[in-house]
Amino acid sequence: MTAVSFEHITKRFQNAAEAAVDDLSLAIEAGEFITIVGTSGCGKTTLLKMINRLVDYDSGELCVNGVDVKTADTIRLRRSIGYVIQQSGLFPHMTVFENVALVPRLLKWDKARIASRVRELLELVNLDYGEFHKRHPAQLSGGQQQRVGLARALAVDPDILLLDEPFGAIDAINRVNLQNELLRIHRLQKDAGSKKTYLFVTHDINEALKLGTRTLVMHKGSVVQFDSPEKLLHNPANDFVRELLKDAQGFVRDGDGI
Repeated sequence: MTAVSFEHITKRFQNAAEAAVDDLSLAIEAGEFITIVGTSGCGKTTLLKMINRLVDYDSGELCVNGVDVKTADTIRLRRSIGYVIQQSGLFPHMTVFENVALVPRLLKWDKARIASRVRELLELVNLDYGEFHKRHPAQLSGGQQQRVGLARALAVDPDILLLDEPFGAIDAINRVNLQNELLRIHRLQKDAGSKKTYLFVTHDINEALKLGTRTLVMHKGSVVQFDSPEKLLHNPANDFVRELLKDAQGFVRDGDGI
């Protein structure tokens, strides 16, 4: 089943010399972990934001689970898609519990269901419920804040999770730990029979190769190559990809895609 499809999508911002996304077509299957990498300004974040309509495209057709996003109810669409950004986006006046419970409360879940889900998610991201649920974001480290942001994005069990450089501001050790946690969560969901689709924007080619079942390489708003990490490493499409891979450590995920 196709989770997200782009058909001849173009987006040009006002007064921009070039299109941010230029006649882009591709399909992402349910259950994939897609990493998106390229130079600054190549359209990575714009591509991500068009999926939940934080940015509207100018032409083409973009479908999520077979539904054109321009015909979908925008609020329902956004609530059905998890979204994680670099600085976690937590509300500073809310506790960890309140941040994670935000969307379930908007959807009017009952209190017992919300409490159970928050506890489950904090355990999933390796934060002790008793220790952390009453804390405010200012009382957390950067890595802990990102874990809470991830838990909040997973709160209503979305089919699609968008991650826009979520680990970009994290120190190297915590970044590796968070990468491993994200892979573990994706694997757990897969093992449970859930085809959750992740789209992860990064500037780090090693992060892209480590996390992605497929990696989308972009340049000047276009797709340069969209392949498995193995194929990128062994068969780069052109000099741009070869240059991008120059500092790659060469590791890839194991054969089952995890």
